[in-house]
Amino acid sequence: MGRTPCGGWRAERVTVRVVLISHASTAATREARFPGDEPLDERGLAAAAACRGALGRVRAAWHGPERRCRQTAEALGLDAEPDPLLADLDAGDWRGRRPADIGAENPAGLSAWTSDPGEAPHGGESILDVVARMTLWLDRLPGTASRVAAVTHPALVRAAVLLVLDAPPAAFWRLDVPPLSQTHLSRHDGRWRLRESGHILGPVDQDTGRRPPGA
Repeated sequence: MGRTPCGGWRAERVTVRVVLISHASTAATREARFPGDEPLDERGLAAAAACRGALGRVRAAWHGPERRCRQTAEALGLDAEPDPLLADLDAGDWRGRRPADIGAENPAGLSAWTSDPGEAPHGGESILDVVARMTLWLDRLPGTASRVAAVTHPALVRAAVLLVLDAPPAAFWRLDVPPLSQTHLSRHDGRWRLRESGHILGPVDQDTGRRPPGA
């Protein structure tokens, strides 16, 4: 059986499919800030609402505890439960601030943050902390054949991709996770695989339940 990139899975003959959705846009997304617990902006709310039903049927769904994740899940039509393991990376004293401003004030701290995944100069979580948290979430998924979904944050999606690909934590910053992008994972025979990453959810015709041509 052996260990997998996510560590410790027993061999199994079922397939678990996971869809991770990055929440829709907020003011912090536009302004390139470390966010607090803020709501979606008008554009993000409209974009998520236009995609209602796009994910299809899932056996279970969860969302990060922040408002932006809850609002995204609701707009997508998911009957989702909050899960603290899906919370955003804790940016500590840097919440609400732009990296450019932090770099001007504390260049050594910002450099440590972006170059060493074990550093947390803001007093919050390190990248390694977030990877460990995502490992725990993946470990808790059901062991029966199912398709599940989670609305979370770019940091958690990056962590999941690193785990599945057994990539070094230093690769965290090389992954682009846009708002409303999907990352599809699957677990079969005890091993995780990355099926798709970065595809943006498209709008759905709310009368027919289908995507418009070309969407």
